[in-house]
Amino acid sequence: YIQGSIAGQILGFVNDEAEGNYGIEQYFNDELTGTPGRVKALTDQNNVPLLATSDNLLVDPVDGKDIVLTIDVAMQRQVEEILKNGLDKALSSSGSIIIMDPRTGSIKAMANYPSYDPAKFSEIEDPAIFTNPSVSEPLEPGSIMKTLTASAALDSGSVTADQTYYDPSFFKVDDAVVKNIEEDGGASQRSISDILQFSLNTGATWLLMQMGGGELNEQGRIVWHDYMTNHFGLGKQTGIEQGYEAEGIVPDPIEGYGLNIQYANTAFGQGMTATPLQMVTTLSAVLNGGTYYRPTLISGTIYDSGDVESTKPDALKSGIVKKSTSDSIIKFMNNVAVKNNKSSTREGYQVGGKTGTAEIANPNGGYYEDKFNGTYVGYVGGDEPEYAIFVRVNEPKIGGYAGSKAAGPIFSSLTNMLIDNFTVSRISN
Repeated sequence: YIQGSIAGQILGFVNDEAEGNYGIEQYFNDELTGTPGRVKALTDQNNVPLLATSDNLLVDPVDGKDIVLTIDVAMQRQVEEILKNGLDKALSSSGSIIIMDPRTGSIKAMANYPSYDPAKFSEIEDPAIFTNPSVSEPLEPGSIMKTLTASAALDSGSVTADQTYYDPSFFKVDDAVVKNIEEDGGASQRSISDILQFSLNTGATWLLMQMGGGELNEQGRIVWHDYMTNHFGLGKQTGIEQGYEAEGIVPDPIEGYGLNIQYANTAFGQGMTATPLQMVTTLSAVLNGGTYYRPTLISGTIYDSGDVESTKPDALKSGIVKKSTSDSIIKFMNNVAVKNNKSSTREGYQVGGKTGTAEIANPNGGYYEDKFNGTYVGYVGGDEPEYAIFVRVNEPKIGGYAGSKAAGPIFSSLTNMLIDNFTVSRISN
């Protein structure tokens, strides 16, 4: 592994028995291994084949295929550096970044920290580090989920993009209260765009209410559940070429206790789980106009003959949202970046984003009051999004809101890196 630890958890390794373990090595072990050759021969007493005999049999070995990855090595290296630097500044010990082309589902970079060097796999004491957290470790994503809640409400016709509503700054649901952060400005007339810009939990709850005809009920839960699972692919494996992929959890909309508050929580990214890969894949589908591509790490195959077979994008589903919904979400996310994370934007380019600060569940029930994960989703491009981005920072100790203080600066570094060093088109008008 001449790149050292670069993309270690994507690649996996070949063990002492010449078997692929984890990552690409395990997923494509049969294709990469090939077929061993075989010699059957009569020999003399020194085991030298008697070449003249007709009983000799020679079967030539067949080399395995070579797999070409979608990963851009230069981008991957820079993303891993940005992740490590960002985690150090946020006082966090772990996190992940994924960069995807939303027009094809191709993953251009996927970084996790900590990682390992596949060439030195035998030196690792804890085998848990071999798995790829971007696909195997779901989390409650927090307020980045509001991009999908708004998409579902718009796409189902429950609200319109220019609609306003009165936000009371809290809702009493069952025996619980949904409220916003103190900096939200209090009760006020709000827009759909405001829900994302000010990250209003009450706004996400209001969107869910509109899916139910104006109140929290079974109808709204069923509509939202349909979008989460059948449109956005949550609660299901994506089919990425990695082992140990997690499905995440989406609660049942009909059976269970306290469903209204539980579903209100899902509207702003709590009480359900998704992997980083699931979130960036479904965001890509929303951004590209509604086509859900199977995320892939494979761009092609090179056969022993030298022939190259390119892998075509695998569109699993079209129309998960309407083009008008996509256009609205792109605009809303751009507004968030311009208003809340100016350092991520650049004149002549289009950047959009959304923060998430997710409470961490306590195994004994409820949530920790002082432990949070920071998330950030967004895009960068010219006339259309060209890169979709996911950032995860686990339990930062930097203070403030984990999404904006810990994950936000990493997102800014990524958008500027992509504009400076990789092909990002300028806005044409």
